[in-house]
Amino acid sequence: MPACATPVTQGMIVRTKSDKAITAQQSVMEFLLINHPLDCPICDQGGECQLQDLAVGYGGSTSRYEEEKRVVPVKDVGPLISMQEMTRCIHCTRCVRFGQEVAGVMELGMINRGEHSEITTVLGDTVDSELSGNMIDICPVGALTSKPFRYSARTWELSRRKSVSPHDSNGANLIVQVKNHKVMRVVPFENEDVNECWIADRDRFSYEALNSEDRLTKPMLKQGGQWKEVDWQTALEYVANGLRGIKSDHGANSIGALVSPHSTLEELYLAGALMRGLGSDNIDHRLRNAEFAKSEGVHWLGTSIASLSALQSVLVVGSNLRKDHPLFAQRIRQATRKGCAVNAINATVYDWAMPVSQAIVAPAALWSDALAQIVAAIAAEKSMPTPIAVEGVSEGARAVAASLLSGERKAILLGNAAAHHTNASNLLALAQWIGANTGASVGYLTEAANTVGAQWVQAEPQQDGLNAGQMLRGALKAVLLLNTEPEFDSALGAEAKAALNNAQMVVTMSPFKANMEFSDVLLPIAPFSETAGSFVNAEGRLQSFHAVVKPAGDARPAWKVLRVLGNLMDLQDMNYETSQDVLARITGRQPGETTQVPAEALSNATSASLQASGVAGEPSVASIYQLDSLVRRAPSLQLTADGRAALKGAAQ
Repeated sequence: MPACATPVTQGMIVRTKSDKAITAQQSVMEFLLINHPLDCPICDQGGECQLQDLAVGYGGSTSRYEEEKRVVPVKDVGPLISMQEMTRCIHCTRCVRFGQEVAGVMELGMINRGEHSEITTVLGDTVDSELSGNMIDICPVGALTSKPFRYSARTWELSRRKSVSPHDSNGANLIVQVKNHKVMRVVPFENEDVNECWIADRDRFSYEALNSEDRLTKPMLKQGGQWKEVDWQTALEYVANGLRGIKSDHGANSIGALVSPHSTLEELYLAGALMRGLGSDNIDHRLRNAEFAKSEGVHWLGTSIASLSALQSVLVVGSNLRKDHPLFAQRIRQATRKGCAVNAINATVYDWAMPVSQAIVAPAALWSDALAQIVAAIAAEKSMPTPIAVEGVSEGARAVAASLLSGERKAILLGNAAAHHTNASNLLALAQWIGANTGASVGYLTEAANTVGAQWVQAEPQQDGLNAGQMLRGALKAVLLLNTEPEFDSALGAEAKAALNNAQMVVTMSPFKANMEFSDVLLPIAPFSETAGSFVNAEGRLQSFHAVVKPAGDARPAWKVLRVLGNLMDLQDMNYETSQDVLARITGRQPGETTQVPAEALSNATSASLQASGVAGEPSVASIYQLDSLVRRAPSLQLTADGRAALKGAAQ
């Protein structure tokens, strides 16, 4: 029996260095290498290949095999994974088991027997899982390699630097691999509490956008309808003078900032400091929201990310969990393997690649009614007075109520569509009542890398400022756009573009040539790989990172650009030497002393009343590869099945 399949028993003695063991190891290696091609000099896995390491440690110095070696036909499984050299495959079936056990979709399998065995998609399909890139990492040989990275560098030429994913709210830890000041590859950095040893495909392959031709490398001004490159001094003075003039003519309330929740904590804080220094409270990151109720705390996950793996019951409201939050879905998929009951309320039935106990399908306008029925079912089960009038209770609502009343570890998770809903506060109030009466935690999955951080540093109106919806509809004379493209990143889409076109001055701060139709100034800022900063993930974990490469061209970190703008306008509290100084100002502690948003700041409490119905409206939700400016410009991600489907939907 193989060692990995032999159970440990009482009194067992294991000898790994005996002559018999060493001879057996050498024999196994000889079998593994019988058909293996000797193409290590051109193999992308060369230098980090487990088979190479084992061959050196346990293999013989020569081969006795003289027969013809087998050849496996080339396979095309999509734009992310290369299966050009499946002749190297040793049939360990790690990729097959990853699909079954982790991704939840068995897209690869083994056909035929003996020397005719091969790993394939059987029907010639593509591999479309949003976690598929992890198969590249776990392949012990060079059979599965990264198609975008293929033949571009050798592993020993790459320097490795830690970073944090700028996409969804998991905050996956990354190793960014660099050659000649260019990002060449991204792989996971193991962190059991956050992403374990996995990353989503958008974390892995979005780096392509960092090297795209769409990068903005010099400040640009629009003069006479033509874009001209200028130096930083000219561009920043133009912006400062423009803001002064508009403030003088129309008042500070005519100036506002629309900021991306994918920006760093430091950038969001300084954008707020700039606006409030000018006397304006018009700053908002909630670009996709339809309701802008003042929150009573920082909305967050309501529990730890690691605890999702141990849930016994969960209700997900308004989320395509698998696509919106691939790594959270993977955690909950683990829980279902231990018996967790997954329940959902959505406008359509989604394939989450996991068993769903009860799926309540209702239009978004009726989600409040669906939750109200669950409230009524729980009240009836506990012999309590029903806090809300409900006409009837469906069997589905009773099943969800029974599920949430059983077990000890349970959660109610509100997704992106619930957060962006026209009745978002009502959905939260209903969820809070259910949580309080079932013992379930209640929280938001949160959309972006820094949604929690944006709330913490008050990148939203605090007094009487305009919200994102009002600003996007043309209520401003001067608009600062930080790392965002309103046409794609907001609920209003093309309507926002038309409204911003009427503003007197629009300043776009972006790593890319974006918003050129309605902007007057383009300021090139550094993406996450070229700046130091911090993100706060859904559980409130603060994770800082450093730049891994130098900024492209004349691009500058956005926190520096905002600081200099503040200095040009003689604002207070804008003198910072490093991003760590900004972070220390935010946290009140020295860098490294804090890794968590204070518990007292995190709260999903709401004073909204319980209602069984509300205002109709379809919530705005980005598809998996349209979430932010980086994934939108990653060619390989756009060529995937999900990417093509989103582009086709947008075209229609």
